[in-house]
Amino acid sequence: MDDITRAIQETAKNLLLNKEVDLVVGFARGSLPLRNTPCFVRQPDDVQKLIWGYGCENNLANYLRKRPEKIAVIAKGCDTRSIVELIKENQIDRNKLVIIGVPCQGMIDRKKITRLLAGRELLEGEVKDGQVILKGREFREIIPLNQLLYDTCLNCQHPNPVLSDILIGEPVPVKENVCFTDVEEFEAKTPAEKWAYFQEELSRCIRCYACRQACPMCYCEECFADCSMPQWLSKSSLNTQDNIFFQAVRVLHLAGRCVDCGACDRACPMGINLRTLTRKMVKDVQELFGYTAGIRLDQKPPLAAPVSTIN
Repeated sequence: MDDITRAIQETAKNLLLNKEVDLVVGFARGSLPLRNTPCFVRQPDDVQKLIWGYGCENNLANYLRKRPEKIAVIAKGCDTRSIVELIKENQIDRNKLVIIGVPCQGMIDRKKITRLLAGRELLEGEVKDGQVILKGREFREIIPLNQLLYDTCLNCQHPNPVLSDILIGEPVPVKENVCFTDVEEFEAKTPAEKWAYFQEELSRCIRCYACRQACPMCYCEECFADCSMPQWLSKSSLNTQDNIFFQAVRVLHLAGRCVDCGACDRACPMGINLRTLTRKMVKDVQELFGYTAGIRLDQKPPLAAPVSTIN
């Protein structure tokens, strides 16, 4: 990871010095162990802030829409897939974007660490030789990296950038088959069991819309959830049926556009499993239309093209 970090810093510095871009969007070290935060660099002297590691989880495509300046972005596989869809929807000007692609080996899920530590405070974290070393005041634990990666990353079939101008690092192995075991388990439920599942999950929803704000593809200037004429939803998050309605419509709006990056799931402060809906929709779009979002710029989205032209 140190080699990739140095290469990112050098690339960003050259782009800024040569006036090829006005802004570099990447990651800086976060305030918590094993966490990084989006970083915006405009001056060559500030590129030392940029890093790469297992905490670069944010989908940076969320910061690229309708920007007037020319931008370089550090993008992993899911970021580039979102970028492809946003270019198709005329939300990103490809001529004003330099994509610095970085193959992704997965990102660490802090919630898994929190559950593992069971209330103990994490003071230091390090990834070394496929192991995660966790240190606190009175403990030191070593956990295999694969046990702490996001489920999204474990299921990811496109870890390498699908579109890039500059590629940093070696491509990582690609999984041959998409695993939808979780969706198939959900599909096996009876209608009553499915309804009960959503009633239980979304009864915790506080309608904070963090899922909407984290999603690169949720960019409507006026969301249906905010409309007052007509008013589609009550203002109270205690209405579980309205919570279900909001999530169902949000997912339908993402049909053929969602890249399963997991940003919505990670952003939820209540720990709701939003990927049950989104992955069900991703699976259905693949089976019905043979379409996987964000793979090719020349492939029309399934809801914007005749079925015969999609494959």
